[in-house]
Amino acid sequence: MGKWMCLAGVLLLFSRTGGIVRNQTRGEALGTTYNIIYLGNAKLDFQAEIDSVFTVVNKSLSTYIPDSDISRINRGDSLVVVDRMFQEVFELSRKVHKQTKGYFDPTVGTLVNAWGFGPGEQISMDSLTVDSLLQYVGFNKVSISPQNRVIKQNPNIYFDFNAIAKGYAIDRLAVMLDNKGIENYLVEVGGEVVAKGINLEKEKPWVVGIDDPQAEMGRQMKLLINMSDRALASSGNYRKYRVDSISGKKYVHTIDPISGYTKNSNTLGVTILANDCATADAYATAFMAMDLHEAFKVINYNKDLEAYIIYLDEKGVTQEFLTKGFKELLVE
Repeated sequence: MGKWMCLAGVLLLFSRTGGIVRNQTRGEALGTTYNIIYLGNAKLDFQAEIDSVFTVVNKSLSTYIPDSDISRINRGDSLVVVDRMFQEVFELSRKVHKQTKGYFDPTVGTLVNAWGFGPGEQISMDSLTVDSLLQYVGFNKVSISPQNRVIKQNPNIYFDFNAIAKGYAIDRLAVMLDNKGIENYLVEVGGEVVAKGINLEKEKPWVVGIDDPQAEMGRQMKLLINMSDRALASSGNYRKYRVDSISGKKYVHTIDPISGYTKNSNTLGVTILANDCATADAYATAFMAMDLHEAFKVINYNKDLEAYIIYLDEKGVTQEFLTKGFKELLVE
C-alpha cells in the first residue's frame, strides 16, 4: 500500500511495486507547481534538498524577489558578485542569443515591464517610447568581469531570465538527484520536464503529455511522447490571441526584442527537446518571437534540438511541424 503525508503544503507520496519504490513530491515553487518522481529500492524523502534548490535559484535569478542578486543588479548595484548559477545562465543566454540572431535576449526586461508583462511598472507605449527603451536592450551591451561582477553599458539595462531560469532550476534538481545516485526520475516544473532512465514500474520510457495550445477550456493533451535522458520545454501564447475582424485570422502576441513591439505571430506553440532544460526553455521562447522560416533554419542547424511547432498557415489553418527525432518519440 502507498501512504502519503502533507508537510507545509507539500505532498509526499510513497508506493511500492514489485520491489520498486516510487517516491513522489509535489508542491509549489517559482510561481507554479512541481511534481518530482524518483524511483529506487527504498523510501526516500528529498524535500529539504528540493526546497534548497528552489531557494538558491530564486536568490540568484528571480526578478520577483527584491533582494535577489538579479534584482539588486537591475537596481544598479554594481558590487554584486554573481554566483556560478548566474554565470552559467548568463553564458548560455549569450550562446542562444547569438544562434537566434538576437531573438532570445534576457535584457528585454525593460520592454517586458513597459508592456505590462513583468514585475515593473507598465507605461503607455508609442513609437517614441519604444525607440527610447530599445537603447536598454541588447545582450552585446552586458558582460561579466573577471571579478564576477556584471558590467552594463547603460545602468538602466534590466535583466529578465524568466524565459530560462525555470528550465535551469529543473536542471539543478536533476543534478541533485544524480548526486544522490538516483538513476530513474522525472522532474516536472510548470510543464517543463527532465527525464532520466526509465519508468521502472512499467519498464518503459517516461511518457509526457504536451498541451494543446488551441484548447478553449482547461488543459487538453495534444500528443504524448516517450522521454528518456532528455529535457523538454514548451512556450506559447496558449488561448491568448486576437482575431482579425476582416481576415478572420488568429494572431498571438509576444515581445520582439529586435523591434521592441509586441509581435503578431502565427506560431501558437513550440515544444523543444534538448540535452538540458535551460537550453530547451531558451529556444522555445526564442522561436515564439522569430519568423517560422528563421526558426526552422536554427532547428536544422542545431542537431541537439528536436522540435514540435503548432502554427497557422497563410489561410489561418492549423499546421504542425515535427522534426524526425520528435516523430520517433510519439506514443501511438
